[in-house]
Amino acid sequence: MGSSDRRLTVIKRLTGAAVAGLLMTGAAAANACRDDAVTLRGDWGKARFSIEVADDTAERSQGLMHRRSMPLSSGMLFIYETPQPLSFWMRNTLIPLDLLFIDSQGVVQKIHHSAKPLDETPIPGGDNLLSVLEINGGLSERLGITEGSEIRHPAFAQNDPAWPC
Repeated sequence: MGSSDRRLTVIKRLTGAAVAGLLMTGAAAANACRDDAVTLRGDWGKARFSIEVADDTAERSQGLMHRRSMPLSSGMLFIYETPQPLSFWMRNTLIPLDLLFIDSQGVVQKIHHSAKPLDETPIPGGDNLLSVLEINGGLSERLGITEGSEIRHPAFAQNDPAWPC
């Protein structure tokens, strides 16, 4: 068993509360509104992810392609200029991902759980979406993240966000 297989086994064994504990790095960090981090909240609790931002055509086209792993508390936030219908696929993406489709106010409208690596089948997210957050596959379910959860990030500041910075 390789090191990435061992890490995946450890992640699968963690309970939702343990994963949430790993993701939350303290109240001050969770409340900070920064370009390189997002915080999600809902009835299930809160989680914070360090993120890379993909906010131009080249970055969005590349996404998380060709990566063999991603740290547990990391992700990528795809941001678009205006709300629009969004659909993703897993071309050249080697790791399973959860895709959280988010409207302009920072509310999760749809979650696609554990998208299959290398699958080119379109994954429609819906209409009127401003962003998509990609995190490690299965993490949304472990944490209890649901549709209706709110995300905090400066990208939503000009759109009457549900959870302002």
